[in-house]
Amino acid sequence: MKNIITKFSLGVALAFLSVGCTEDFEEINTDPLVLDIGKISDSPVLQGQAFAQAQYTGVNGLHWRFQISQNLFADLWAQYFATTASGFDSDRYTQVGRWADLAWTSFYGESAPQLKLVEDLTAETGNAVGNAMAKIWRVHSYHRMTDYWGPVPYSEFGNTELEFIPYDSQESMYRSFFVTLDEAVAQLAGGGNSFGGSDRVYSGDGAKWLKFANSLRLRLALRVKYADPALAKSEAEKAVAAGVFTDNSENAYVSVDDTNRNPIETITDWGEYRMSATMESILEGYEDPRLPEFFQPAADGDSDGDGSPYEGLLNGQTKVSLETSKNAGHSDVGIQFVDVAKGGTNPPMEVMNAAEAYFLRAEGALAGWAMGGTAQELYEMGIRTSLMKETTADAAAIDTYIASTNTPIAFEAGAAPVATIPVAFGGTDEEKLEQIITQKWLAIYPNGWEAWAELRRTGYPKQYARVQSENPDVAADEIVRRMVYVTSSFEPSSEGVDAAISSAELGSDKNNIKLWWDKK
Repeated sequence: MKNIITKFSLGVALAFLSVGCTEDFEEINTDPLVLDIGKISDSPVLQGQAFAQAQYTGVNGLHWRFQISQNLFADLWAQYFATTASGFDSDRYTQVGRWADLAWTSFYGESAPQLKLVEDLTAETGNAVGNAMAKIWRVHSYHRMTDYWGPVPYSEFGNTELEFIPYDSQESMYRSFFVTLDEAVAQLAGGGNSFGGSDRVYSGDGAKWLKFANSLRLRLALRVKYADPALAKSEAEKAVAAGVFTDNSENAYVSVDDTNRNPIETITDWGEYRMSATMESILEGYEDPRLPEFFQPAADGDSDGDGSPYEGLLNGQTKVSLETSKNAGHSDVGIQFVDVAKGGTNPPMEVMNAAEAYFLRAEGALAGWAMGGTAQELYEMGIRTSLMKETTADAAAIDTYIASTNTPIAFEAGAAPVATIPVAFGGTDEEKLEQIITQKWLAIYPNGWEAWAELRRTGYPKQYARVQSENPDVAADEIVRRMVYVTSSFEPSSEGVDAAISSAELGSDKNNIKLWWDKK
C-alpha cells in the first residue's frame, strides 16, 4: 500500500484522564495501542475501531480538544455563549495561537491519519460500504477544517513521496466534495452494512449513511450559494431528489459512552462560559420553549429586573470586568449538558439534524430552487421538527409558536433588541432569509462550528456588538471571517502554507480575509 504512514498510535479504547481547564492543554490519551498496517489490514474489527476513533476525534470528542477547537472560537464567535474567564482572549477576537495550534494538530495528528487508513484499507480489501462511509466522513471532516482556515492539506494528505504537502484551495475542495459524495452514494446504492457497532454514527447501516450523504450534500450546496449559484442549485436539487433527512429519527450523531464522553459535559463543569446576550434577546423575545432546554436560570435569579431568571452576557467582556465573576448572574447551559453526577445525561454529539435540512431547503426554495415545498412550508417544518426534538410542546403549542408575531427583546434595560424579525414567516426575501437562518441557528445549537460558518455566509442571525475587540483587523461590531494559520501548519515545510497565503483565494493571512464561499 502506498502513500500512507506505516504506523500510527490508535487509541482503541481511549481511556481519558480528567483535566482541570485550559491552563495545561496536554495529550492525555492513556495506553495507546500501536498497530502496524498489516495487522489492521487483516482485521475488520480493528478497522472498525479505527473508524470509530476517526469519528469521535473528528468532532473533537475529548474535552480539552473540544474546548480549544470549538468552544473558545466558533461557539463564542457565533454568539451561542460568552466567556466568563478573564484570560480567554478569543471572545475579544484574539486568536490565541497555542489553542488554534492544538486545534489544527488535533485533527491532522489524530482523526485525519485514522480516517485515511480506514479509507485506503477498505478500498484495498473491497469493502465498498465501509469505503463509502469513510468517504462521507472525510467530506464532513474536511469541510469543517476548510471552513475554519480556507486552503488546507487535503488531496495529498498522507503522501510521503512529496517533499512538502500542498494546500488545496477551498474552491477545489468543495468541488471535489460533491464528486466524492457521488462516489459514496453509488457505492451505497445497494444498502449493506459495515463495521457494525464500531460505527459511532449509524452502527454500520449503509441506507442511513446514504441519507446522511444526501443531507450533507445539501448543506455544502447552500454553503457555496453565493460563490457559485449554478453549482449550488444543481447540487441542492440533486440532494433533495435523492432523499434528505425529514425526521428526527434520521439525525446523525456520534455516540458517546462512559469512556468517550460528550465533551460539553466536562467543560461546563469548569464554569468558564455562559449564555450570550444574543441568545437571551432571541429566545426570551420569542418566548421560545427551547429556552429551558438550552439554558438554566441564573443562580442569582432575575438580576436585571426583566421578569425572567434567564440572563445572557454580552460577548467581548474586558479582562477587568471578568475579574469579578459573571457566573452566578448569568445562565449556564441546559441540565442535559452538565456533569452526569449533577443531573446531566452525557448526550451524543450531534452532527446534523432533520431541522437543519428543512431550513436548507427553505433557503433553496426562497431562491426558486426545486426543494419539494415552498419556503414557508419548509421553514415551518424546520421549526416543528426542532421543537419536537428539543421540547415536549404539543402540536397546538408548536402551531402557536410558528404563528407568533413575537420579536427579540432587549437583553437588559437600556439596550436594543438584537433583531426585529418575528417568528411568523413573512416580509421581504431578505427578511425571510434572516428568519430562516435565525431559526436554523437555534435548531443546530450547540453546533457552533456550523453556526459560525453560516453567520459568515449569510450575516445572520444578527449579533450584538462585542464590548471590546483586541484584534486590529476585526472591530467589535464585525465578524471574524477565518482562522489564521498556526505554527504546525508551517512545519516541516512552509512551502504549502506560504503558497496558500499568497494565493488568489487569500492574499493575506488575517482574520478579516473572506473565504472562497464567503461572497454575500
